[in-house]
Amino acid sequence: MRTVVLLVGLVGLRTAVNPGQQATVSPYHNDPRLAALKGFFQALDSPAADLAEEFLVAADHEGLDWRLLPSIAILESGGGKEFSNNNILGWDSCRQSFPSVRAGIHIVAARLARSTFYRDKDLAAKLAAYNPNAEYPLHVKRLMARLAARLEQAAQID
Repeated sequence: MRTVVLLVGLVGLRTAVNPGQQATVSPYHNDPRLAALKGFFQALDSPAADLAEEFLVAADHEGLDWRLLPSIAILESGGGKEFSNNNILGWDSCRQSFPSVRAGIHIVAARLARSTFYRDKDLAAKLAAYNPNAEYPLHVKRLMARLAARLEQAAQID
């Protein structure tokens, strides 16, 4: 009887601490892009390293190149060093406010993928529309190339 009571107590405790949820491992846990992206942000002393998985989730969900949003974040806010309105991607010159930084990543990803203003444009045209500075697409593409190189280096190590 004592064992049954103890077992019931442990089951009750687990439910109270973690009601209805099992511990899950992220599907990105072994994704080499995650390590490359975290390393990229860390090398630039960017606080966005903690958001690396969120960038991947948003890009994959919207069918965007996984390197695009992080590269924009580096250019627009130093990867989360200086921003306002939870807007590390500089959307609408940071006038647009988001409920959280994570929400902002997903909202901007959705707009870049689905908005009629961006949807049918190639990368260069999307970037030109995102920021009218003539050098902007080149800067983003350079950062994207650095991310690709980081991923290649990681693949060679494995």
